[in-house]
Amino acid sequence: MLRMAAVRAGDMVYDLGCGDGRIVITAARDFGARGVGIDIDPLRIEEANRAARWAGVSSSVRFAVQDLLQTDFSDATVVALYLFPELNAKLLPKFRAELKPGTRVVSHQFGIGDWKPTRSDTAWSGTMDHQLHFWIVPAR
Repeated sequence: MLRMAAVRAGDMVYDLGCGDGRIVITAARDFGARGVGIDIDPLRIEEANRAARWAGVSSSVRFAVQDLLQTDFSDATVVALYLFPELNAKLLPKFRAELKPGTRVVSHQFGIGDWKPTRSDTAWSGTMDHQLHFWIVPAR
């Protein structure tokens, strides 16, 4: 997902439904990005914070228990998500209103409402195929 989004140093990567935090932790550790992980499960956020400390990237990432529909992610340069299609569709108006042109969005498995991806690929994890979809927020 991070390679598809061409993450680089200076990016602000948001992972919506971050779980254990691996996306933003990897973005910080391997690409020099900063990151924010959002999840509704406080136990997953605790796990993500522990993992960030262990990886030595606590100063570059933060995690929060929040409702995605109430979260401001207007400072994102990259948004990663692996959410059900219904929630992705609910997020689309928020993406269109808040994300800056040029922001890169990558979704694992599911599309985002009626927004046509710029690119879709299949990635092999060693055990299964994963569908990845990529968008670039257009100019307004």
